[in-house]
Amino acid sequence: MAESVDLPSRLAILPFRNKVLLPGAIIRIRCTSPSSVKLVEQELWQREEKGLIGILPVRDSAEASSAGSTLSPGERSVKNQEETSDSHKLNGKNQQEVIHWHNRGVAARALHLSRGVEKPSGRVTYIVVLEGLCRFSVQELSTRGTYYTARITPLDMTKADMDQVEQDPEFVMLSRQFKAMAMELISVLEQKQKTGGRTKVLLETVPVHKLADIFVASFEISFEEQLSMLDSVDVKVRLSKATELVDRHLQSIRVAEKITQKVEGQLSKSQKEFLLRQQMRAIKEELGDNDDEEDDVATLERKMKDAGMPPNIWKHAQRELRRLKKMQPQQPGYNSSRVYLDLLADLPWQKASEEHELDLKAAKERLDSDHYGLVKIKQRIIEYLAVRKLKPDARGPVLCFVGPPGVGKTSLASSIATALGRKFLRISLGGVKDEADIRGHRRTYIGSMPGRLIDGLKRVGVCNPVMLLDEIDKTGSDVRGDPASALLEVLDPEQNKTFNDQYPIIIIIIFISLHYVRKNYLNVPFDLSKVIFVATANRVQPIPPALLDRMEVIELPGYTPEEKLNIAMRHLIPRVLDQHGLNFDFLQVPEAMVKLVIERYTREAGVRNLERNLAAIARAAAVRVAEQEHAAPLSKDVQQIASPLLESRLADGADVEMEIIPMGVNNHDISQALRITSPFVVDEAMLEKVLGPPRYDDRETADRVATPGISVGLVWTAFGGEVQFVEATAMVGKGDLHLTGQLGEVIKESAQIAMTWVRARATELKLVTAVETNLLEGRDIHIHFPAGAVPKDGPSAGVTLVTALVSLFSQRKVRADTAMTGEMTLRGLVLPVGGVKDKVLAAHRYGIKRVIMPERNLKDLAEVPSAVLSSLEILPAKRMEDVLEHAFEGGCPWRQHSKL
Repeated sequence: MAESVDLPSRLAILPFRNKVLLPGAIIRIRCTSPSSVKLVEQELWQREEKGLIGILPVRDSAEASSAGSTLSPGERSVKNQEETSDSHKLNGKNQQEVIHWHNRGVAARALHLSRGVEKPSGRVTYIVVLEGLCRFSVQELSTRGTYYTARITPLDMTKADMDQVEQDPEFVMLSRQFKAMAMELISVLEQKQKTGGRTKVLLETVPVHKLADIFVASFEISFEEQLSMLDSVDVKVRLSKATELVDRHLQSIRVAEKITQKVEGQLSKSQKEFLLRQQMRAIKEELGDNDDEEDDVATLERKMKDAGMPPNIWKHAQRELRRLKKMQPQQPGYNSSRVYLDLLADLPWQKASEEHELDLKAAKERLDSDHYGLVKIKQRIIEYLAVRKLKPDARGPVLCFVGPPGVGKTSLASSIATALGRKFLRISLGGVKDEADIRGHRRTYIGSMPGRLIDGLKRVGVCNPVMLLDEIDKTGSDVRGDPASALLEVLDPEQNKTFNDQYPIIIIIIFISLHYVRKNYLNVPFDLSKVIFVATANRVQPIPPALLDRMEVIELPGYTPEEKLNIAMRHLIPRVLDQHGLNFDFLQVPEAMVKLVIERYTREAGVRNLERNLAAIARAAAVRVAEQEHAAPLSKDVQQIASPLLESRLADGADVEMEIIPMGVNNHDISQALRITSPFVVDEAMLEKVLGPPRYDDRETADRVATPGISVGLVWTAFGGEVQFVEATAMVGKGDLHLTGQLGEVIKESAQIAMTWVRARATELKLVTAVETNLLEGRDIHIHFPAGAVPKDGPSAGVTLVTALVSLFSQRKVRADTAMTGEMTLRGLVLPVGGVKDKVLAAHRYGIKRVIMPERNLKDLAEVPSAVLSSLEILPAKRMEDVLEHAFEGGCPWRQHSKL
């Protein structure tokens, strides 16, 4: 307990930031700063007796500015006793931080002192327990080393003065009032905490003016109120403020008890989890803040009413909403229920795009402007749109565009949406292996989400968009289900009226029958019949037959060089120039240079690599244009424009228009408007400088077929048709056949069939003499398919393998301008193959002049553009002998010896 002490005239000062120590209070301080550590070591730690220090409240800069202090740095005089906001300001070590010292403090005695372990950096921490003794006033503040000292004057009343004050009737009345209020507070706390006995002893033993400081020190009050209590040197003022604070604390306890009683009266055993919410409501009522403002749930309910849900779904949503209202935000299922209702409210149940009257002529013009070539595909789209115009609610087929990358599958779907006046939505299915990505997750899962279709409809905001299912052939399947199976319901017009975004759980009922329990995300039917579905794929083979049956496949095999040239001139070059901030005044790409890019730098079915090469040329031009930006601008005083190009135009009799430029126009704008620069014209040298040496040339096939044992085949890949070389060679061995080139099982079997056929016909084809009947005696055969890093499989290389083997054994070269495709049997029949259109286009790209194909594939040539067919010689083959007849220069001289 604080007692009367004789204070020295000067005390070491420990700043107490934004806090106040009152006499009689005990505090625990951790000293870590160099100044406070130095003070503790010199004033407390090195002294055997319990030392005294001064605790002076300080206010940081932010607090001082908010309090409105206007004292200048260095002012330290005390104006008067009433001005409790006087402060001393001294600049510390940090010149940017101003310390605002209060002019009154409390002398404190150290009750306990402990020293922490010294850290490797030499830093030491002290923990000091201090007891406030009496108030003092600062007369002069100075520094001693790294900490502060002050010349002080005690403010506490002497014993004689205190005896005189105790006779004052006002003081007696205030003392009784404070003690009564304090006793009531102690009684309330004793009921709540059972710790009132020791506090009652204080009321009987401690003087009332010191008791006021002790009580107030235990309350959580503001810094300003603490300063006000510290500045209350007059004991009557101190008692008055203490009584007010005790009464306020007592009232807050009573209000809290009232709220608790009110809440507990409304709770039952099954409602204990609502305790926090009920307390909050009671607090609002007590504060008068219980207005009728709509909360989030009310906003959600209004949003659901405006969504236009069907009646059966609205009943389900109301049931979920009632369940949400009974839950608290802290409950685990609250957030998932809220997100689910938000989804129901955001789905476009009735909102649809307003379709303008369908103009087939305008749609055809739009297709022609957006896409060059593709005549049959565009005709099929026009037919599709015509049916939609005559019967808007017709259940048309799902169009599936199949073709290599870069042929315009996605842009065709976007053109359909534009022609119909509907919004376009693209959903990528590449790499999807979870059925829940289509139907949605079960809501019992943490982080459950709706399926991609429902989520896409929510984003697009209408119930009748054109939805593109991109890369539908790239879906996979694993233990989580098969997304392709889930798409069966989506694409079936008889089922997608009631599509459920949910993952069906199969359970067994007592009657041994299976039922589907709809326990997943949306859990209500959504009508997808208004959605126009369009799918894209690179290959048809990976698509399951049941899913493929629900779609109409439209193949886009690729573009011819002539089509690529027109596409580049009409679409790619303007787009590339726009993307790079250029125009035709800066860059000109002649048709001849575009042809060279197509022939020498790209061999693809689409036009993506062509666009990349054009972009590289545009970047080179952009560098030149950007460097010219540093040219000096025209001056306002310039009267004539001198330019060699302008002079040449005038000399040629060209017309020059005069333009009046208003005053005040920026010089840079004038220079940009009037500067005449020669356009950047791409030539062959520029192509090699930007794109490097040509990647392809017309001599590649001739160079690779320069020796016997090599033939040229045509194959189909996901990227379109390709030319495949087959190489065969013989070496000393035991008659084994070696195959390399990362081959599949089917192509390995084709090689075995080819080897067997050649060995069986070796004598008739004069590949061996009558004496030497074994073609492989003493030697091995090695067949290689170049580009060993690329997997290869399929039966269409049969005729190519036979041709390579016959060329090897006869030591005659295959014609370099001839490529072939076809499957063969052990009897030598040539069977039809697929992908004929892609293979013929590939032969045309590679400069092949003659194509050998199965006779039964001639009907597939109807899909090949006439311009391509006119440049190729198509050679039908019914038997393997026909292939050999066409493959070698001068025909096959051994056919007359064949018995077949």
